[in-house]
Amino acid sequence: MFTISVLFIGITNQANAQSTESNLNDPVVIVETELGKILISFFPNDAPNHVQNFINLAQSGFYDGTIFHRIIPGFMIQGGDPNTIDGDPSTWGTGGPDERLDAEFNNIKHNRGIVSMARSADPNSGGSQFFIVHKDSNFLDEQYTVFGRIVTQESFETLDKIASVSTGNRDEPLNPEQVRITKVTVVSQSEIPDLMELSEPERLQTDVLPPTGNQIFESTEYDISFNVPEGWLLQKPEKTYENSPDVVAVGPKIGAVNPVFSLTIYPTDGKNIDDIISDKSEELSEVVESGKIKIISQEKTIINGKDAYVTNAQGMFNSNGQSFDIKFKEVVILILDNYYTFSYSNGVDNFNSQLERFDQTIDSFKKLSEESAIEENGGCLIATATYGSELAPQVQNLRELRDNTILRTESGIAFMSGFNQLYYSFSPAIADLEREFPIFKEIVKLSITPLLSTLSILNYVEINSEQEMISYGVGVILMNIGMYFGAPAIIIYKIRKLN
Repeated sequence: MFTISVLFIGITNQANAQSTESNLNDPVVIVETELGKILISFFPNDAPNHVQNFINLAQSGFYDGTIFHRIIPGFMIQGGDPNTIDGDPSTWGTGGPDERLDAEFNNIKHNRGIVSMARSADPNSGGSQFFIVHKDSNFLDEQYTVFGRIVTQESFETLDKIASVSTGNRDEPLNPEQVRITKVTVVSQSEIPDLMELSEPERLQTDVLPPTGNQIFESTEYDISFNVPEGWLLQKPEKTYENSPDVVAVGPKIGAVNPVFSLTIYPTDGKNIDDIISDKSEELSEVVESGKIKIISQEKTIINGKDAYVTNAQGMFNSNGQSFDIKFKEVVILILDNYYTFSYSNGVDNFNSQLERFDQTIDSFKKLSEESAIEENGGCLIATATYGSELAPQVQNLRELRDNTILRTESGIAFMSGFNQLYYSFSPAIADLEREFPIFKEIVKLSITPLLSTLSILNYVEINSEQEMISYGVGVILMNIGMYFGAPAIIIYKIRKLN
């Protein structure tokens, strides 16, 4: 059944680098609140501009009188918006200095106590708003700029107190005075007697990748992976009832509401796709008959080779005395013992603006165990031939190219669907032979090297449209036909002519 989660996000921020320079050695910022103090130290080697910006703002009195305007226990507390001093609550989360900071993404993990810069969907839009991680939130890693962490026991106690205050349906504090920042000062670390002995922050072991326009949600718990737009807030909310989403991605608010992508996972309990469609029709019938929702279209289809069911609908919903005209797209995908329900909701006027990105999320969805089984247990001849060799990183780059570029276009999706059906009709048998005969593996690796090289060309071109995808794709196909069939034919012809 359709559910709407209108999550209001206050991550629209600009940035500023004040002219005041800090001459302190190992500076620590003391944030004083009604519930206690929070002391923050910094990572200047990882995010020098963000550190200097935060210290400059603190020294200038910018943060004095602001509140922690967005509080989500188990996730984070967010503050730093000057609109919260005396502005209308509807503007909280949208304020900040005029200038913006370029992202300084690094490999420090978003663990409890980490201080990171809030931003909008634009990676280079950080400003004054910051958040402190209440509980480990590693899905944010490499998507937001970590620039500090809290460093005293009192700081952690204050963090917990702020995270426990009562909040409204927009995650705002019901009593703002409880969480108001009364004063912010900057001192040297040597002036703090009760600093905790903290080790180096935990870091990711992979290199930081340049922005691709997407962020990847990957969960071994759910055995799934998929992409959502870069910069959107990814959450795993508490499962309070059966229809509660397991994963939610919330985009920046442009119109009446925030765009929301959600995923809810249900067990099939032995049902096939027709049984699931029947159950959903029965669930929806009462709401449709009441006039609250209008079904626009419903279609049984195949997505990524799996049984699927797509519903488009529209309805009026009330929140805080306001009515919102909301449009939905729901995609149900059946895989083995579970069915995965992806939903996209947005205001009617802005629905189409994120529809293509939602479709890209659906196209990127995969079961980790299936991909692992294909590649490790006998499926992928390319992966088997190049495993552990100098070509392995090239194959990984091609996977990313497939997920982030080729599968963004209809022609790319159609090609990959047909290619996979043909490829996996013979690939497992060849992969088995590669594992059984090392010499055969080397022959295959040598044979596919020209193919991998030509595909890698796509990493260095701009593909922003269907026409460009078709043009470059056809070019690569013709190049391979020439290498694998044309050139050998010409050589054989020349040899015969010489004889």
